[in-house]
Amino acid sequence: MKIVFMGTPDFAVPSLKALIEKYGVECVFTQPDKRQGRGKKIAYSPVKEEALKHDIEVIQPIKLKDEKEMIKNLKDLEPDFIIVVAFGQILTKEVLDIPKYGCINLHGSILPMYRGAAPINWAIINGEKVSGNTTMLMDVGLDTGDMLLKDEVEITDDMTAGELYEILKDRGADLLIQTIEGLVNGTIEREKQTDETFYAKMLNKDMAKIDWSKSAKDIKNLIRGLNPWPIAFTNYEDKVMKIYESEVKDTKGNVEAGTILKVSKEGILVSCGEGSLLIKRIQFPGKKALTVKEYLNGYKIEEGTTLK
Repeated sequence: MKIVFMGTPDFAVPSLKALIEKYGVECVFTQPDKRQGRGKKIAYSPVKEEALKHDIEVIQPIKLKDEKEMIKNLKDLEPDFIIVVAFGQILTKEVLDIPKYGCINLHGSILPMYRGAAPINWAIINGEKVSGNTTMLMDVGLDTGDMLLKDEVEITDDMTAGELYEILKDRGADLLIQTIEGLVNGTIEREKQTDETFYAKMLNKDMAKIDWSKSAKDIKNLIRGLNPWPIAFTNYEDKVMKIYESEVKDTKGNVEAGTILKVSKEGILVSCGEGSLLIKRIQFPGKKALTVKEYLNGYKIEEGTTLK
């Protein structure tokens, strides 16, 4: 079995590990190294770091579609599969047609819903109760290829995007192995995708500002969906308050949305467009994230203040 792996972030690492253990991997494609941090030191992608541990050749195209020599070498390799997990580059039809069994992609949603860059976050922001992974046979569209296998995961009421990410990251590796075996054995039936979808666009910091005129439930979902990045925030007086954890309450004061109704060791109760939200874990600039109880040991939050 000849397998070429394409991936970049830590989400792809368990899948790479599983493929190495089960079949071996001929080579790994990942995004070019980047300079990170204050010192602007060169940083390898998590996938490159894992590949190097196993002495696997690492190839880092700036844009694979423009790298004719790389594509020729890929054709000469005659892989059975190209496995793609969050690679970060679009593959042309020329590349998609290379492997014997096709290019297989692991996507962190139950397709056809939540195609796009941030499916895990948007599933939680939109209040979904179920998410999961889908393997698909890639085509030239964006997450539009024929579906192969699915693995559903329950989204609990307090689950964050980070927690769901970790679950799907690990379970995706098993789903990929099942998919490869099923395709080789001829036991998987391909399923066409419908056009019914929600496009999970890339996250940005602008969408993290809380609109208190929305319902407490919607705000809580935003807080969960943007944790661990970029973290939902509001302004308390002249300071940015990041919010990591919250709870929906039925209390509704006859006041402007965003008004702090009550402050206690349980949290900061804030009026919303519908219901109220108990803020339980916060962070101010230059400080570490604390429970409200911990924060109140040294600081004060004024009731009646309106969060903006």
